Amino acid sequence: MSEPLKLNGMVLLAVPSGEYDKRTVILTKERGKITAFARGARRQNSTLLAAANPFAFGTFTLYEGRNAYTLVKAEISNYFTEVREDFEAACYGCYFMEVAEYYTRENLDGGAVLNLLYATLRALTKKKPDNELIRCIFEMKAMVVNGEYPYDVVQDTSLLEATRYALGYVIQSPIQKLYTFTLAPEVFQQFRKVQDHFNRQFIDRDFKSLTILKQLL
Repeated sequence: MSEPLKLNGMVLLAVPSGEYDKRTVILTKERGKITAFARGARRQNSTLLAAANPFAFGTFTLYEGRNAYTLVKAEISNYFTEVREDFEAACYGCYFMEVAEYYTRENLDGGAVLNLLYATLRALTKKKPDNELIRCIFEMKAMVVNGEYPYDVVQDTSLLEATRYALGYVIQSPIQKLYTFTLAPEVFQQFRKVQDHFNRQFIDRDFKSLTILKQLL
């Protein structure tokens, strides 16, 4: 048997597999997005009962197989309980995880997207700034991290100066300082319109969680 791996990450998805197992998708810093099976995780006495769930963030011990990993242990530092127990926040959180899954691949460094996802969920727990601004910032920074954001938008003189400043701030700021500002309604409206345009231009799929979120709003 191969040596166990310790990977830092967050569970993005967990679904039943067989009678007592779970199939999880974990975004890891070291190996990007991986699929891992948690044997017996649906049993009430399983040590993986709580860990093999979306939003669980920590260190995962796994064995690497031919097509997937086997999760055997987890040391969870944050379950994001505040997000999970707030229906609206959970809808936003599920959307953010779906976007993170979209942008990441196995065996590619997932650190930047993982850090962005963690910071975004932390912002949700603090309820500052507004959830819709959090969503807009997250969408934009995810594109920046993925290397596909058109930076020249900040030169668009048809936009308000405050809008261009906000766009530039998100592009340039480190992840830990993203969620530290608010926008006047007319500025946010423009900010949102710009991001919606780029979402349509660069994202080639629909997100189920976003559909539910829009119905909720």
